[in-house]
Amino acid sequence: MDKTISVNRIITKIEGPKDAPTIVYFGGIHGNETAGVFALQNVFNSINPKDVNGNIYAISGNLQALKKNQRFLDKDLNRIWTKEQLFNLDSKTSFNREELEQKELFQIVESIIKRNSGPIYFIDFHTTSSKTIPFITINDAMINRKFSKLFPVPIVLGIEEYLNGPLLSYINELGYVSLGFESGQHDEQEAIENSMFFIYLSLVFAGVLTKAQIPKFETHYENLKTNAKALDQIFEVVYLHRIRKYEEFKMKNGFQSFQKVERGIPLAVSNNRDIRSRYTARIFMPLYQKKGEEGFFIIKPIKPFFLKLSAALRHLRFDGLLVMFPGITWENKNKAALRVDLRVVKYFAKSIFHLLGYRNRKEDATHLLIYNRERASKVKSYQKETWY
Repeated sequence: MDKTISVNRIITKIEGPKDAPTIVYFGGIHGNETAGVFALQNVFNSINPKDVNGNIYAISGNLQALKKNQRFLDKDLNRIWTKEQLFNLDSKTSFNREELEQKELFQIVESIIKRNSGPIYFIDFHTTSSKTIPFITINDAMINRKFSKLFPVPIVLGIEEYLNGPLLSYINELGYVSLGFESGQHDEQEAIENSMFFIYLSLVFAGVLTKAQIPKFETHYENLKTNAKALDQIFEVVYLHRIRKYEEFKMKNGFQSFQKVERGIPLAVSNNRDIRSRYTARIFMPLYQKKGEEGFFIIKPIKPFFLKLSAALRHLRFDGLLVMFPGITWENKNKAALRVDLRVVKYFAKSIFHLLGYRNRKEDATHLLIYNRERASKVKSYQKETWY
């Protein structure tokens, strides 16, 4: 693979009826992760626009960083999609290079949403610095879970609790299906192939193409399943080692995403001292590159019983009962977030909030704001789709 890539902002744009399904792909949000861009180019060079029953947009992310094969130039483009940052874009007079990219991407996303009234799907392609099987990351909303389960790869949810400002978290706050697909290690041919398999499957699952229009659909499905080693569980993030400013961090050699680790095993070195695993679980996205603030995650599988329980509780909007407890109120009339007194929250198990879909959080000296994706989800847009 080429080390750098020069590409237009719009890789593909196929527009059909406004009320038909729409699927939006992003590749190269990180400039050293080119597999998604290559895959999008390859797939859509082979698709006949006349076959498309809907709308397709394939968009390049960080154009300047892609040209230099760097994750980012001034600031991580996938960590600045906060409401505050987007609100300030209109009033700013000077921008760093990633903010210029963001401003253009934001305008494109807004125009797509404004034009199309049918179900919209957003998919963001990434790769990792370590060896990995292909997997999906999602914000913990039921529409994301249901759509993601169509693909024969593991799903990791809850990452929004540990990261601030990813593109897909912003889009999920708007209520749309949004998922990240991590296709493999940087610069591996298999990462491009997995991304291509995923694109073909997603076009069918979203209803933009039929299986008959993709002759090798079943082969693509089986290839992706094989490359994921038939691991199709749902995991949740339980720990992140966040790299502090001025910290000298280095992963121990040889770790791969989803590799099982025992409690107490050395995972990395921080300022010449070993970092040992606090869990018997699986390591996730260990960092083997210079740029990045997340050293490694730890994930654990979620038992099917709790997945079913959380689905039932969310369907019943059981979270509405939490405001009956002292110290817990709605942030505002929209009921998108709970405001919890920190003196009270210690009596509530973290898992209770997770069951009800509350993961993303903001904290000040006295209170915790925890956000729920379910109440924002545009369920009516998707409930007539076969996968729902």
